[in-house]
Amino acid sequence: MKKISISFLALLLCVQFAAAQKVPVQEIVLDNGMRLLLVPRKGDPNVAAGWVARVGSVNERPGITGLSHLFEHMMFKGTHAIGTKDIAENLKLIKEMDDVRAELRKEQQTLILKARLGEISDSKDPRHRSERHNELLAKFEELTKREKDLMVKDEFDRIYTTAGGSGMNAGTSNDFTVYFINVPANKLELWFWMESDRLRNPVFREFYSERDVVHEERRLRTDSTPTGKFNEQYESMFWQSSPYGWPVVGWPSDLEGITREEALDYFAINYAPNNLTACLVGDVDPARAKELAQQYFGRLPRGPRPPEPVRTSEMPQLAEKRMVAWAETVPQARVRYHTVAEGHPDDFALEILGSLLSGRTGRLYKSLVLQQSVANSAGAGQDGRKYEGLFELTGVAKPGKTPEEVEQALYKEIERMQKELVDANELQKVKNQYAANNFRGIQSNFGLMVQLLLRDSNRGWETINTDPARHQAVTPEDVRRVANTYFKPENRTIAIYYTKKKADGAVEDPALAGLTDQEKAQIAQMKGTLSQAKAEQIKMMLSRFEQEAGSAPPDKQNFIKVVKKMLEDRLKQLEGGKQ
Repeated sequence: MKKISISFLALLLCVQFAAAQKVPVQEIVLDNGMRLLLVPRKGDPNVAAGWVARVGSVNERPGITGLSHLFEHMMFKGTHAIGTKDIAENLKLIKEMDDVRAELRKEQQTLILKARLGEISDSKDPRHRSERHNELLAKFEELTKREKDLMVKDEFDRIYTTAGGSGMNAGTSNDFTVYFINVPANKLELWFWMESDRLRNPVFREFYSERDVVHEERRLRTDSTPTGKFNEQYESMFWQSSPYGWPVVGWPSDLEGITREEALDYFAINYAPNNLTACLVGDVDPARAKELAQQYFGRLPRGPRPPEPVRTSEMPQLAEKRMVAWAETVPQARVRYHTVAEGHPDDFALEILGSLLSGRTGRLYKSLVLQQSVANSAGAGQDGRKYEGLFELTGVAKPGKTPEEVEQALYKEIERMQKELVDANELQKVKNQYAANNFRGIQSNFGLMVQLLLRDSNRGWETINTDPARHQAVTPEDVRRVANTYFKPENRTIAIYYTKKKADGAVEDPALAGLTDQEKAQIAQMKGTLSQAKAEQIKMMLSRFEQEAGSAPPDKQNFIKVVKKMLEDRLKQLEGGKQ
């Protein structure tokens, strides 16, 4: 009789338990339309707390792209009660600043018109500014300084930290904006008060300077990374009409032009309680939580009108699209197909198909990396979003191989999927992985809280209990059918990357000597990310990195050394007060 390993038995038990287990969620709906989800778990001294606004970049329009992400920044600037020494003077200054900016916009529009007509070469060149323009800029700088003098910097964060809160952060995507923190169970009323106060009485301090901060974030994460600008162009090429075609961070010209009035209108509609869901997971008394929710969140007025659903949908793609770029990265290929939104019946089969192709045991790695030796890495996956979906395949070429060879190898694996039924055992293995991941994903209070919020921002929190069965129901015939339905030449968009040659005389950072092109590209991308990270986040990254470094193979030790030094240097900068 064949011996069954303990690890396999553990996995089997996880799969069986996950298939039977349902997350016990209690839902409270307030009179103003706001929902509160509760998952009581006794014994843990902390509560994972958060809320989601059903608004992201897809809800924007040309002219205000990036506004959802800008709000993520502005929501930490304080309220009437938090973040200022004198709220009356603060509000007066904000009004003056808005008036000056309105006059500045007139001056800027004059320069933009002159540039459009060819009368000047650059509307941003200070040499073309009028005397009135310079006077307004000086006045605005003076008002900005006075506002800073009135501010109590980072008071919102400090109140939480002093009370034992940790991990406060937020995130913006195409489809939602989420805010979260861990708080001690005995400080739950503080969370209700703090979060309801910033929804009821927000003060968007440093609004205009924060636009510049986001602009700098865009520069670091997009403009200064090896493939950032190309990826942005690829997105715009792939999406013909859908609002998924513009970046979450926004277009530069929009970031420079968004007004506070536009922001306030956007906030009134999209941050109204009828467009929000909050969630608590941990040692929570449901009766007390309901009482606090009614007391604090219940005072928020409904929005003036319901948020508008996204109207513009993607046009069917009729012909193959192709982009060829030379970048400071390794040669690689990306192939993307239009598919379906999250929750569509085919979404589950496409997710299973992506898992069959990906990972160290997936078909792409076995074929492209091990058997054909055409790629160093390869992967695939379905990305079902709220309104549209896509399926993408990627491959990084081995030295001496071309991106086109990788591209053709990807197509061959897709053709296999279209012609042959996947083996039942291979399919079941992937399903087991899904079940095990579902089980692990609900063990953490924080992870469960985020899952519930993101699900409720789209199809409803209940899908955490119903979706696992839909993955398990996928058949080999379903996998073959979706492969034939969506993976057609006219429905694909390809990006081919070649390595850009260095300019004559260019000097490479000595610290990068000996790294592969792929490792150098990863370092460049990490620099952009680290520029926005806080000291505590970098400490956590450094700690995890040091724990995992010992098990890395010898050929990765040089890369590990460079990354560790980069983390340490950035941490010293932050702790030394330098930005």
